[in-house]
Amino acid sequence: MSAPRLRLAVLGATGSIGVNTLKVAALHPDRFEVVALTAATQVDALLAQCERFRPRVAVMASAPHAHELAQKIKDRKLPTRLESGPAAIEAVARDAGVDAVMAAIVGAAGLAPCLAAARAGKRLLLANKEALVVGGEVFLRAVREGGATLLPIDSEHSAIFQSLPEDPATWAARIDRIILTASGGPFRTRAPASLRDVTPEQACAHPNWVMGRKISVDSATMMNKALEVIEARYLFGRARERLEVVIHPQSVIHSVFRDRDT
Repeated sequence: MSAPRLRLAVLGATGSIGVNTLKVAALHPDRFEVVALTAATQVDALLAQCERFRPRVAVMASAPHAHELAQKIKDRKLPTRLESGPAAIEAVARDAGVDAVMAAIVGAAGLAPCLAAARAGKRLLLANKEALVVGGEVFLRAVREGGATLLPIDSEHSAIFQSLPEDPATWAARIDRIILTASGGPFRTRAPASLRDVTPEQACAHPNWVMGRKISVDSATMMNKALEVIEARYLFGRARERLEVVIHPQSVIHSVFRDRDT
């Protein structure tokens, strides 16, 4: 007898992480059932996803965009129920019919649904680093008290997570130092005084990766790495002096940790 499919909600489904999550789900229809999708304003992108995956519910953060999508869903006779607004996104995150939540909403707006998923004991796939940066101990307490499983999706933190023993209680004795790498972004070799003249297009032209505009700008300013240091602090319980950042333009290694025994 085959195992039941994992019922998946993708928050931020039309962003780069959401789109790639759905690509994986499409490759393994025997393992994943997409039951809920949310987006901010990209009506046609979410409509195409609803046509492809037939989720039970879709949520637009913006009411006017939800009205537009509702008409298109009706015209195509899709079975998807449409909701709108932040409260509806939180409801999706805690829904009893959802097993796992991909949290890929950009920025602090992702905190409330992440808290809802944590308190409901979901398997929480955390791509929204701002939830940890903003929520900190409040967010971690919600994970503990709700019995949720927190899985970091950020490549740097995921690499560390996969290298550690399964029991987090052993991490403090195991980890001496965590090293996160940074490509340096598109302005790594430029003189600081020249940065006043850069354009948004230049900031988004990352030399190694194709990413959304916000994270591309955060990478160009190195702000993204600062957020990742804070995220690592909460995820792995290491003091700031035990966290390092190394410029690694080739981006071959995303992160490493130094074992206390080495």
